[in-house]
Amino acid sequence: MREITTYAEFWPYYLREHSHPATRGWHYVGTSLALLTLFFIIFFGKWLLLPLAFVCGYFFAWVSHGVIEKNKPATFTYPLWSLFSDFKMLFCFVTGQMGRELDRAGVGTRS
Repeated sequence: MREITTYAEFWPYYLREHSHPATRGWHYVGTSLALLTLFFIIFFGKWLLLPLAFVCGYFFAWVSHGVIEKNKPATFTYPLWSLFSDFKMLFCFVTGQMGRELDRAGVGTRS
């Protein structure tokens, strides 16, 4: 595969790498737990717990890639775009836009 150089190219690739609904579901769990953990850390000033937010976010995602999707997480090749896309994917899910985004990426009915 050739190197992706723009986020506009990356987003459809990212969605195709998350084609199974269960993979996306586990990402939603991990991203939500990471956000809740981060809010807790900020609210209570428990900065030493900051690594826990990353563990929450990545544990569920990486396990789902290995067990369900059987591919390598995009985090290892495109870490910042992947992190941003985790939040974008959760936002699209919560706002009901995920199906449309999957269709655009060519994932189609696997939503």
